[in-house]
Amino acid sequence: MDNTLYDYSPIVRRPKLELPDGARVAVWVGVNVEHYVFGRPALSLAQFTAELVPDPTNYGWRDYGPRVGLWRLARILEQHGFPLSAITNSEVLEQYPEIVEEGNRRGWTWVAHGINNSTWHVGMERDDEVALVRGIVERFEQAVGTRPKGWLGPALTSTMNTTAVLAELGFTYTLDWAVDDQPFDMNVPSGRLLSVPYSSEVNDIPLNHLHHASGPELRDAIIDQFEVLYEEGAETARVLGIGLHPFLAGQPFRAKYVAEALAHIASHEGVWKTTSDEIADWYLKAAPR
Repeated sequence: MDNTLYDYSPIVRRPKLELPDGARVAVWVGVNVEHYVFGRPALSLAQFTAELVPDPTNYGWRDYGPRVGLWRLARILEQHGFPLSAITNSEVLEQYPEIVEEGNRRGWTWVAHGINNSTWHVGMERDDEVALVRGIVERFEQAVGTRPKGWLGPALTSTMNTTAVLAELGFTYTLDWAVDDQPFDMNVPSGRLLSVPYSSEVNDIPLNHLHHASGPELRDAIIDQFEVLYEEGAETARVLGIGLHPFLAGQPFRAKYVAEALAHIASHEGVWKTTSDEIADWYLKAAPR
């Protein structure tokens, strides 16, 4: 089956894009604020205990994120002048109301991220998916006071209807399709839905968990990605989206290297330190249809 969700567009054939204030690169940091269901297997540190209930090794590893790791990453981002885009499961809003309070106080951008990170966004009929996503939107409106503009499926999962459903329900962008260094339009039957660049590799789950990279290797990957995009951004705008998970990048022995990478980026002129929402808003004006 051919991919009908978006069109092919070689970056060398596109009109020049200009970021605000003459920046070369827009850099945004997505911190995944997630709830894992107790007693259900999920991403694990030690697979051999993943089916046990309780499972202190794996559940505790993941649960370090909302308790400690999130706040360490938030402090690091604040220190280096990066706003925080909180990619958040709707059950987080109910399970951890203190996160909502702190996030609103600190001015975080809220991005919808499914119900929880133990439930993948798959296997639904269209009407069921509409009802599910509408319910998620309502929970955000009630808890944080605003509708989310952006979406990331748990583990980047989706159905063939997801982009159309998101556009129908008023979302501006999705992060699921990490296929570009610039925003682009998804093919939807009505409305308009963008893809905002997120990274499947400059992301601590594939780097540190799946491929067992070290903290310094995470730092170096972020810096190397930035430096190439910064060079290319002299010709036309580039976007760097960095994906972090508090139970991984928020661990002390990794967080220090995240801080070093962000300090390196922040030392450059011509960097727009921004959020995923602001990138989508900019592109809608820069590339009207």
